[in-house]
Amino acid sequence: MRKVTYSMNVSLDGYIVGPDGGFDWTEPDGELFRFATDQLREVGVHLLGRRLYETMLYWEDAEQDPALGFSTAEWAELWRGLPKVVFSTTLTDVRGRARLASGGPAEEIARLRAEPGEGDIAIGGAALAAEVAAAGLIDEYRARVHPVLLGGGVPFFPQAERRVDLDLVEHRAVGPRTLCLRYRVTHPRAGDSGDAV
Repeated sequence: MRKVTYSMNVSLDGYIVGPDGGFDWTEPDGELFRFATDQLREVGVHLLGRRLYETMLYWEDAEQDPALGFSTAEWAELWRGLPKVVFSTTLTDVRGRARLASGGPAEEIARLRAEPGEGDIAIGGAALAAEVAAAGLIDEYRARVHPVLLGGGVPFFPQAERRVDLDLVEHRAVGPRTLCLRYRVTHPRAGDSGDAV
């Protein structure tokens, strides 16, 4: 079965954007961009909310930016070719290989898992991830931790007021400033009575 992964840049104190909505602290170096590119190769479809979709529209035309280096251009090419499902109540059309969701996140994930296809089902955006996590559908959390304390903003982890047990699958420093962590959700074994999903 295809894994559902949630991956975002995150501050050390757990936020994906600061109180002012800024995320300039996530500016990647070449090594981090190569790492993100390798992760993107594992994705078969990307689910995202309206705000993240609109932020990522830059990459639909990024090849026209003469300042792009090889690693960013390669990432942009992969992103443009990736099928995307956008969850929005206000958008009426989307660009590139994107389509508007026809149902809720749980329905879309069930449909994608039932269809033939390879690669992870990636989730982007905290609000969408919170909804998917509440349904117990996230299999892996992937955090690229940056050395900054924002003091507030949009949290990476959903505030669901329930326990979710995780196993550390991978950890590595990427570039001089970023720690990449990958955690797998520990699903309860038959007969267990924990709060884990």
